[in-house]
Parts: sequence; C-alpha cells; structure tokens
Amino acid sequence: MSKTVFEGDHRHLVDVLTRARAASKLTQTELAERLGKDQTFISIIERGQRRVDVLEFIALARAMDHDPVDLFRKVHDRVSRNLSI
Repeated sequence: MSKTVFEGDHRHLVDVLTRARAASKLTQTELAERLGKDQTFISIIERGQRRVDVLEFIALARAMDHDPVDLFRKVHDRVSRNLSI
C-alpha cells in the first residue's frame, strides 16, 4: 500500500519541493523554522501526505531562496497533459 494519500502527478510537486530543499542545503527542521512551523509540517508534505496550496508553495519557495515561478515551471513541465485532480 502506498504511503502517500495523493497519487499521480502530485508526486512531481513533492519531488520538485524536496529537491529544492536539498539544493538549498536546508534540513526539514531549518526550512520549517524559516516558515514558523514544526518539522513535521515539511515531513508530511515531502511524504506526499499533505497537499500544498499556491500561497504555501510561494512561501516554501521563498523560504528556500528559490523563485516561486521557476519552481512552479519545473512542476508544470513534469505533470501530464491529462492532469486529473
């Protein structure tokens, strides 16, 4: 059984965010602190157990010192043309 509650293209969003955090050389705890959140907030996102809304996506990108538009482009380029929600 999958450990994620969201399937399909959601994994691309998770992968882009996880890679961006790693590229920023931030731990989950460090990123969470920048957002004023607990480490588990980042953990459940990276395990695919929580969806990220657009405002959270922007906050996450900025906290990792990434341009939200550039990160979103990476997600956009990876999702299928037949995206289903």
